[in-house]
Amino acid sequence: MRRGKNYKNATQKVDKHKLYDSQEALNLVKELASAKFDETIEVHVKLSVDPRHADQQVRGTVSLPHGTGKTRKVLVFAKGEKAKEAEQAGADYVGGEELAEKIQGGWFDFDVAVATPDMMAVVGKLGKILGPRGLMPNPKAGTVTFEIERTINELKAGRIEFRVDKTAIIHAPIGRVSFEVDKLQDNLYAFADALIKAKPPAAKGQYMRSVTICSTMGPGVKVNPLVIMAAKR
Repeated sequence: MRRGKNYKNATQKVDKHKLYDSQEALNLVKELASAKFDETIEVHVKLSVDPRHADQQVRGTVSLPHGTGKTRKVLVFAKGEKAKEAEQAGADYVGGEELAEKIQGGWFDFDVAVATPDMMAVVGKLGKILGPRGLMPNPKAGTVTFEIERTINELKAGRIEFRVDKTAIIHAPIGRVSFEVDKLQDNLYAFADALIKAKPPAAKGQYMRSVTICSTMGPGVKVNPLVIMAAKR
């Protein structure tokens, strides 16, 4: 991949052999962000799990105390009173079969999908379409539920879902470059707490092998994983 001049200049300011503490890393990531838009700040964590085994899957949700800085479009599959509840709670799209047909036709103008359990007969048909995009409602992620109002409020406020990928890495947004460092650190620790709580019993050795923070267009800055795991929240 070819990198631009700004990226190369920013990379030179990062000590590749150093494990930064979280505050120092966040300050550096903010300093090196050079895009003309408000970049997302992301955390990438390498875990000591083997995702090929069912007992080493890592998945969960966390409500970031300061949100992600992004307004999420929420789609809800519901009917009757639950559909009304979704509309009143501020869902961007509410429906059933008609929404499923739009999605089957290639429409994906939403960031997260929620469904009531009685709508899964409709939603289940979309598994091969929504699954690969990470948009399939799932009970483990709290997106298959009758608690529609609470779920929508949490999603709009900054609740995110995380899931280990095939390379044993978790990727998550923790805010924007415009956020104050203290707020980014609060979000980082909230995410780390949720990740630790999701640790499978089968995981061996040091759970978090590496932690890297970066902005959308900026270079990665390595953080000491032991400091993250031991930090007081």
